Amino acid sequence: MRAMILEKPGKPLRLVDLPEPTATEGRLLLRVNACGVCRTDLHVVDGDLTQPKLPVIPGHQIVGSVAAVGEGAEAFAVGDRVGVPWLGGSCGKCHYCRSEQENLCDQSRYTGYQIDGGFAEMCTADARFCFPIPPGYSHLQAAPLLCAGLSGYRALRLAGEGKRLGFYGFGAAAHILTQVARHQGREVFAFTRREDAESQHFALRLGAVWAGDSDTAPPEPLDAAIIFAPVGALVPTALRAVRKGGVVVCAGIHMSDIPAFPYSILWGERVVRSVANLTRRDGEEFLALAPEIPVATEVHRYPLEKANEALDDLRQGRFTGAAVIVVGAEDRPPATATES
Repeated sequence: MRAMILEKPGKPLRLVDLPEPTATEGRLLLRVNACGVCRTDLHVVDGDLTQPKLPVIPGHQIVGSVAAVGEGAEAFAVGDRVGVPWLGGSCGKCHYCRSEQENLCDQSRYTGYQIDGGFAEMCTADARFCFPIPPGYSHLQAAPLLCAGLSGYRALRLAGEGKRLGFYGFGAAAHILTQVARHQGREVFAFTRREDAESQHFALRLGAVWAGDSDTAPPEPLDAAIIFAPVGALVPTALRAVRKGGVVVCAGIHMSDIPAFPYSILWGERVVRSVANLTRRDGEEFLALAPEIPVATEVHRYPLEKANEALDDLRQGRFTGAAVIVVGAEDRPPATATES
């Protein structure tokens, strides 16, 4: 099979031919159809996340068709279309796993980081952490749901029930969550890099009630803010933007250091919390909700051999929405899809 591998952080991925993997106990062998490109992939490739297995095949928003079923993975059958997220496995025995917090398991393992991911023609995945893809979604449109959607949904849940939500960084996750928030009757205030007019217009087109630069105060206090950009300096900025009792959620896997800030902007029972991606419950809930809204993703396709270009375009902010690597044969997207 063809695969794009990371041999050394900070270096480009390399296209290689590898033996096809096999469906071992508890795992599915998948023929990859598409794989979303996530900012976490950038953190792996750039060396911000420091414990990858090397070499590793990145990619953790995988849409694939089951090619073989390992012993103990019979919840799925050959031909099923499934999605594979960032969380690729956990011990199943610890306190966290037994309390549906497997995302906090000390032995958790991650797709495209400690487990070979979806920038390849084939991959394997732990069947316990795979989800059926909702019908009506093309491979391309479904791929961003598996991290931008799932981790974003968890961040939204942990932000509480407030009506006025601030999204700092308007990329793949925020463009999905804006649709969810509007469906729930909430208002979205979008914050982008200074003078990023394209992203601000994109946010307004999706239904945000206001869009502006990240260092600009919103027109009214927020009930909660979710920080998607991996910029620690946004934490005190967001604290100043939320009302007393408000919540600031740090939604990324990696963030730069948070600078010192005065206690006065935390005082008033404001809360700062992090999100550790997703649980299986989050996946089941969100993938049932997405077609009801329906969530439509704006996607930009790249062939497998152009994975480095996709990563660099994401790094430089050259598109709105989400990038997706096309690996297998494409299917026809529904009318709600936006693809380029």
